[in-house]
Amino acid sequence: MRKLLLPSLIIIAGCLLVLRIFYLQIIDDSLKLKSDNNAIKIKYDYPERGYIYDRNGKLMVANQPSYDIMVIPRDIKNIDTLELCELLDITKEDFLEKIAKAKVYSPRLPSVFLPQLNKSEFAAFQEKIRKFEGFYFQKRSLRDYQVNFGSNIFGFITQVNEKLIEKNPYYNSGDLIGKQGVEESYEEILRGIKGVKYYQKDKYNREIGSFKEGKYDTIAVQGEDINLSIDMVLQQYGEELMINKRGGIVAIEPKTGEILALVTAPSYDPAILVGRQRSKNYTLLYRDSIAKPLYDRGLLAEYPPGSPFKILTGLVGLQENIIDTHTTFMCNHGFAYAPGRFQRCHCGGGSRDLNVGVYKSCNAYFSNVYLRTIGKYNNTPYAVDVWSEHVKSFGLGQFMGYDLPTGKKGKIPNSKTYKKIYPGWGYSGKTIISNAIGQGEVLLTPIQLANMMATIANEGYYYTPHIIKKIEGEKINKKFTTKHVTTIDKSHFKPMINGLFDVYNFGTAAGLRVEGIEICGKTGTAENFAKINGKRTQLEDHSIFVAFAPKDNPKIAIAVLVENGGFGSVIAGPIASLMIEKYLRGKITRTDLEKRTLERSLQDRYAKLGGQSEAVKLEMRRRDSILKSKIVVPIVKKDTTKRN
Repeated sequence: MRKLLLPSLIIIAGCLLVLRIFYLQIIDDSLKLKSDNNAIKIKYDYPERGYIYDRNGKLMVANQPSYDIMVIPRDIKNIDTLELCELLDITKEDFLEKIAKAKVYSPRLPSVFLPQLNKSEFAAFQEKIRKFEGFYFQKRSLRDYQVNFGSNIFGFITQVNEKLIEKNPYYNSGDLIGKQGVEESYEEILRGIKGVKYYQKDKYNREIGSFKEGKYDTIAVQGEDINLSIDMVLQQYGEELMINKRGGIVAIEPKTGEILALVTAPSYDPAILVGRQRSKNYTLLYRDSIAKPLYDRGLLAEYPPGSPFKILTGLVGLQENIIDTHTTFMCNHGFAYAPGRFQRCHCGGGSRDLNVGVYKSCNAYFSNVYLRTIGKYNNTPYAVDVWSEHVKSFGLGQFMGYDLPTGKKGKIPNSKTYKKIYPGWGYSGKTIISNAIGQGEVLLTPIQLANMMATIANEGYYYTPHIIKKIEGEKINKKFTTKHVTTIDKSHFKPMINGLFDVYNFGTAAGLRVEGIEICGKTGTAENFAKINGKRTQLEDHSIFVAFAPKDNPKIAIAVLVENGGFGSVIAGPIASLMIEKYLRGKITRTDLEKRTLERSLQDRYAKLGGQSEAVKLEMRRRDSILKSKIVVPIVKKDTTKRN
């Protein structure tokens, strides 16, 4: 019996193998489609990308037809190279370089020879395409921007590279993919699913019909439309207000975490990264190391938050029971916290409680609060960690988890931070007292500042900021509807909110009031240093302002940061007030603030950092066109039928 076992197993295994080979070669011929089969030609049908609308249904991004000239190097026969070059407006050197690159990819498979021709560029080639064997065209769609702003939100479309093709089998040479912004974040939803058709070829390489009568063909499925949380009118207005300035504006709806505006300045017209000039224009923007138009300051720029951070210093003090609303500290035009160490203050001096400390932005008050917080525990590192955890509960010092592909963590120091900074010897609250007023080791991004204000407006909770509002046929990620609660008791927020309200009534923003709107806000400045000719130089402070409104049932929370803008009430504050009124009312009554802000240019200050870049000049021309056009895009009702 044992003698028969081994031969039997061999016979059975052999039979199974023969049957499998028979099935694969005779019955199931799908593997033929996956091989480099000379007898089968594959054609792809590329769907339209999904349209992008704002929160109110206004169309921002649509599509336009585009044509790629494709080439199969092995099929090129007896063509007039010079005529082809003339038709496509390229040099013979360009032709040879492109053919060589295509051969490297594959002599037998199609690759892109010349991408993204528009209708007029393609028309001349189409008439004579039969003369150029080995070349054919592939119809695609490119983005058609209905607005000339919001480039940092949208991102752009570009060709996939070889590394991505190797990593993701969905993509082939010449395919387009979203990069940056929502185009990247929601690529799989926006791109749709491409269709594919297989054609049988004869021995003369001619198409003789559909392979297996279309058994394996699939149809293209268009991308899904999406609604962003962005208010298009508010976004455009924010970009207008930031003309000739650098910085970021982030506005959030507190009750949902939806991003209402995400402004970075300088920026660029998204249309310049469409078509044959895309590569040239992108290179221009990428190489601009002066203005950095591709750098989203709202998400990436980390700044000392300055006085707005005093809000958290006060809340932590209340939570740790080292102060109450009646606790007072004396301000002697500053605070002497150690021999020879004096922290200046511009509040005017005098006895300060929480309310006055907030609306007059008293450095001495909040420095005392911070010292008491750190001094509450005998162990300074432990005390710093307690303070740090309270602050981080507002979403600071960490990636926030929003649905955009770029961002920075900011920095909230803890005991590990200071162990590295002060190795081998101790430190106390006085050593790190700058944290109290948003300097020191504290760094925040504008979106973190806006989220901080949304959390205060909600009296202690926030939702992860996000830019998606609706996806056709799908639910948005549940993490955007999950409430995050801070470590600060709700009861402590009311007195802080009252102080922020009084900033507009009696304090540093009294000149920024908007009649009929109760705004709570906080001015701020942040020290600004830069290396100029190898030397660390102090420049004009950054101008910061944070706010939310209305005071009761807030609808908008906002953070504005203008680089080299000086005092928070001078530039950032007016922008915040104007943005709030624009969103809540749809019109502006503080035309004095508007006129002053639109006319204010900081280009002379930026010139000290290295002159004016070509991208900035391009941006200034674009902004001039924005002001002249005052584009108002009508609400476009969605077409529920499928687009061709």
